[in-house]
Amino acid sequence: MLLLTTKHIIADFMLQNAWMAIGKDQKTGWAMPLLAHCLVHLAVALVLILAVAPRFWYVAFVDFAIHITVDRAKGYCASHYGVTLESGHPWFWTLIGVDQALHHLTGFALSIYMAAN
Repeated sequence: MLLLTTKHIIADFMLQNAWMAIGKDQKTGWAMPLLAHCLVHLAVALVLILAVAPRFWYVAFVDFAIHITVDRAKGYCASHYGVTLESGHPWFWTLIGVDQALHHLTGFALSIYMAAN
């Protein structure tokens, strides 16, 4: 769990630039920023998993698939329903919280999977 939490902090906060963060939540033109952001997650997860538990290399790809799905859902909500910080939408922080909770639950589930196997 610590490994995947570390991955999340590095990829979601340290290595995500404004083009990714803003671009992935747009109505149009979201695909490349979203893909770039999630490929960063894949790369960091793969490096860390290969260093600690190489036989679970494929877990990085599972994490990638889930991350891109969760972030696209968040981006859709943000762009189609105006759930943005700039709009002052009352659900903005809830949307951010649900997004982060889903990412952490993903890490938790993948950690349980790796520990059990």
